[in-house]
Amino acid sequence: MPVLHPAVADLEPIETASRDELQALQLQRLQATLARVYAQVPHYRRAFDAAGVHPSDCRSLADLARFPFTTKADLRAHYPFGMFAVPREQVVRVHASSGTTGKPTVVGYTQGDIDRWAELVARSIRAAGGRRGDIVHIAYGYGLFTGGLGAHYGAEKMGCTVVPVSGGQTEKQVQLIEDFRPDLIMVTPSYMQVIVEEFRRQGKDPCATSLAVGIFGAEPWTEAMRRDIEASAGLKAVDIYGLSEVMGPGVASECVETQDGPVVWEDHFYPEIINPETGEVLPYDENKGGEEGELVFTTLTKEALPLIRYRTRDLTRLLPPTARCMRRMGKIVGRSDDMLIIRGVNLFPTQVEELVLKQGQLSGQYQLVVTREKLLDELRVRCELQPEHLHADRDAVARELQQQIKALIGVSAAVEVGLPDSIERTLVGKARRVVDQRPRPAA
Repeated sequence: MPVLHPAVADLEPIETASRDELQALQLQRLQATLARVYAQVPHYRRAFDAAGVHPSDCRSLADLARFPFTTKADLRAHYPFGMFAVPREQVVRVHASSGTTGKPTVVGYTQGDIDRWAELVARSIRAAGGRRGDIVHIAYGYGLFTGGLGAHYGAEKMGCTVVPVSGGQTEKQVQLIEDFRPDLIMVTPSYMQVIVEEFRRQGKDPCATSLAVGIFGAEPWTEAMRRDIEASAGLKAVDIYGLSEVMGPGVASECVETQDGPVVWEDHFYPEIINPETGEVLPYDENKGGEEGELVFTTLTKEALPLIRYRTRDLTRLLPPTARCMRRMGKIVGRSDDMLIIRGVNLFPTQVEELVLKQGQLSGQYQLVVTREKLLDELRVRCELQPEHLHADRDAVARELQQQIKALIGVSAAVEVGLPDSIERTLVGKARRVVDQRPRPAA
């Protein structure tokens, strides 16, 4: 079983470095990254020039605030490979976020990027209490989504025995957990709850398994969900954070001995918290932490897709170090844009809008209703016929849109096609696009 309280001797030297040592490394890596993107990525050369800054202007970490932000729109505008800082031939793998046809955000990795990613996920597994020789059951999805392969390579780097189950086939998940007796599981927290339900459906005790630690990520989750999972599954639940544009899982990860928020691996990712409206960097107190705002990351060691001040749109705050020398993230309390996360898949209302508008029998009005009836998020898409198609087969139109949403966005949704003018409008004629009926996170 995993050792739940790692000794300092198990840690990398950087994990216990002084703040001065860490910041000196960050500045060195930041200056090198700024110089490289200015030389290798036309977008950054134009953006820096337009902002009137040059890599040589970065003489301290605080100077980073003078440089422009990078957004998801920038990545889409240069689809697929226009933001790469190395020749495409040096890219050994690509991942991509969910997107409408032709326009996901594409992330490239050199072999060095893959190696560093594996090392950081291994560091995260060790922070969760995992050790060489442990069995890790991976129920994140594999494919263009970064979760499955990111966890897989990291667990192998750690020296663990990997069970690459991927998502779904819940009965099979239960069987393999019983038969292979894994020490750790890596999965979304909501799907862990489904696995627990399946144990109970089969008349088995989910607390009686070999699992000691669950490493949960890919979707926001609350302290209440942590308590529920720990009580119902008989394990320690720790949080891992990542996003495909910055790397994937392992950008930050929680330590099992404290369970007080994911530690940002600051030797590879420099975090800022900004006011989402003004872009101003919010103050941080070494003892109390910082104010709540939008999380921004600058990558310090990525080769294929280095990012400067990438706006994640996640709302959180930075907290002082505890178990490691690096700062921690608070719980994600929301987003500064309209993106939804449904079962670990990022979805923008505009993605559905494009598909609705492609259905000639439908008006441009639609509504996304998100609920949590049981343990998993459910998405219902409401739309309406155009008056000239009043007598169309609404069930057939709904099935077609449902298939398009699943194929092009990757989300299963129920689709309801109503009569003309059945979607509510406000007094100014605009529809309410998202109705999020999920329970709000506890404060």
